[in-house]
Amino acid sequence: MIIQSSRFTPYRLPLRRPWVSHHDRLAWREGWLVRLRAEDLEGIGDCAPLPEAGTETLAEAESWLKRLLPALAGQEPGDLLRHLDNHVHIPPAVRCGIETALIDLLSKGRGIGIAQWINPDALEGVRVNANLGALDDAVLERLDEADGCSVIKLKLGLAPVADEIGRLQRLSGRLPPGIRLRLDANQAWGLEEAIRMLDAVEDLPVESIEEPLASPDSVALRRLQQRTPIPLALDESLVLLGRDALLADPPVRRVVLKPMALGGAMAALEFARRCQAAGMETVITTTIDSAIGVWTAVHLAAALGKAGAGLAHGLATSRWLAEDLAAPPRIEGGVISLADG
Repeated sequence: MIIQSSRFTPYRLPLRRPWVSHHDRLAWREGWLVRLRAEDLEGIGDCAPLPEAGTETLAEAESWLKRLLPALAGQEPGDLLRHLDNHVHIPPAVRCGIETALIDLLSKGRGIGIAQWINPDALEGVRVNANLGALDDAVLERLDEADGCSVIKLKLGLAPVADEIGRLQRLSGRLPPGIRLRLDANQAWGLEEAIRMLDAVEDLPVESIEEPLASPDSVALRRLQQRTPIPLALDESLVLLGRDALLADPPVRRVVLKPMALGGAMAALEFARRCQAAGMETVITTTIDSAIGVWTAVHLAAALGKAGAGLAHGLATSRWLAEDLAAPPRIEGGVISLADG
């Protein structure tokens, strides 16, 4: 199989309502679809930079795509995939778009899905968490968007800690049985604020807390994790703390991995396996991507196999888009079936 042509096409997708976190406020998701054609097949990948998540800027991504894509024509997808890591300076969203288009071509060439191409023992379905946005007084009204998920993710760090503790206590008393909360502070709190929050929610149905510290370091994170039975998770702090240092002596129980920020599904899978070997749980999530990007993350979560089966992954984000580029994953009973994509 030889790539005959390569191109990238821009898109800009409006959100149904702003995506608000301690760091930012998004009204749009934009990027490019990377398209590689070989024989009668087309491989498609999503390149959607989001600097707040640790990627390059839109301008940097466009410059790299203009530089790299013309050189792909005339080459074999498998060779390109094997040599991607020779280009260590390719920024993550660009690498994700190109890598996804390549593995999409290769899996289509074999007539199988991406997850099965990566791992023949991939799961047939992936558990997901609902993503209901900011912790506010209207959360209960949005529960009908949960699609049967038993884990609901909420953004914290948008109000004083005392106010958010009160909201969590009131919400917890009104949740349906079996629902647990995945809380994401996006580095909003100082150490004492984080301690106050952890102590207050210990008896609430909290499944995990992501990125509690505004100035994360391993010593403070380890102190917090030792204080609570609730799993703490790292996401945007991975770059700051350093992957090798994290793996050598994990300060928390969980990591959150985004293919768009890590350079694609294969790069994320390799790091996920290293994290699991070091004793950390791994959750795969999106950066509010198009359906193309979400499906890539779904296939990655499935490719984790049994090692990733026990947790709900952050893949139910397509509801946030008012428009999309393809059919997004369908969620039934809190599960995405690989048979649909």
